[in-house]
Amino acid sequence: METLTQLQCLALHACKGLGVASILALQKKCALNSLFHSSEAKLRRLGLNDELIKQLGHINWSYLERIVSYCKQTQISVISYFDDTYPPLLKEISSPPFILFCKGDISLLAKPQVAIVGSRSATATGLEIAADFAYKLRLAGLVVTSGLARGIDGAAHKGALAGNELLSGTTIAVLGTGVDIVYPKRHNLLYQQVLEAGLLVSEFFPGTGAKANHFPRRNRIISGLSLGVVLVEAEMKSGSLITARYALEQNREVFAVPGSIKSSLSQGCHYLLKQGAKLTESVEDILEDVSFLPENGLYSIESVIKNDSPQEDCPVLQNLGFEVTSVDTLTQRTQWPVERVVARLLDLELEDKVERVLDGYIKLARG
Repeated sequence: METLTQLQCLALHACKGLGVASILALQKKCALNSLFHSSEAKLRRLGLNDELIKQLGHINWSYLERIVSYCKQTQISVISYFDDTYPPLLKEISSPPFILFCKGDISLLAKPQVAIVGSRSATATGLEIAADFAYKLRLAGLVVTSGLARGIDGAAHKGALAGNELLSGTTIAVLGTGVDIVYPKRHNLLYQQVLEAGLLVSEFFPGTGAKANHFPRRNRIISGLSLGVVLVEAEMKSGSLITARYALEQNREVFAVPGSIKSSLSQGCHYLLKQGAKLTESVEDILEDVSFLPENGLYSIESVIKNDSPQEDCPVLQNLGFEVTSVDTLTQRTQWPVERVVARLLDLELEDKVERVLDGYIKLARG
């Protein structure tokens, strides 16, 4: 396969109507770098329409050169679909972005993520749930992904960042603007905090302002990056419901937190529950479905705990017998936070050392 320069990748990305599927199809017919100096007749034979032919013949190279220079100066990473650092899960969706502009820790793109989304007009309870879930998911070793919007999105990012003295790489914000633009302005501090401890991602060129049609497009990336999407408070006509629908189309897990039947903010969640989303009352409901899919081969939860002590010295394993023991009992015995106990139990379950039963866990006999 020929190697495209960063400038050429940006040129393809700038052509409206030329998506990844079309680029991959063209790649089978010709060297992609030849597209920029091929005749109109040849481009037409390749199946390109008049509009795309016109765009390829009028690439604003000086603008793209300024973008490359600006990205270098401002430490914005430019990742194309062909790069090794492009997130594998995102490649699975029907319309992945050809280019990702990233600011922060790009290693997070390869780490397991759960998205938390919801209403911009969330209640105090909704904000509390989103922040609490995000905090506990982070403790369980997952990256929390959202859209940096007001309401649930912001609460999710804040929850993932809470008490982050020891952990870096906690949250990813996918933006509907250029990665260098803070939107909404009220989230300037949160933007900086995500930049310091996580990652900012956008498919839009730096300097691109907020436009209404950008945000639904942004939502497919939020769900595409994630193993599952958690919906906390959403009206029937909301961007977060669009994210959940993308997740369903992308074969991702969808979780919905129920609410009052009298609240319009519950309607979106209840609609998803009727469609088969998982009723979610606690982080355990999420972890048991998305955290430890062996076929992902991506990670092992609570690696910090695993590295702290040998398996056989694990306090959770030591305090678990062959009789059924509840999570609450194990929390009391180990004096560990409940999130850490749950994470460790799930890790041990993966290793066939414990088994989850109706009222708790049991230790499995060693063969």
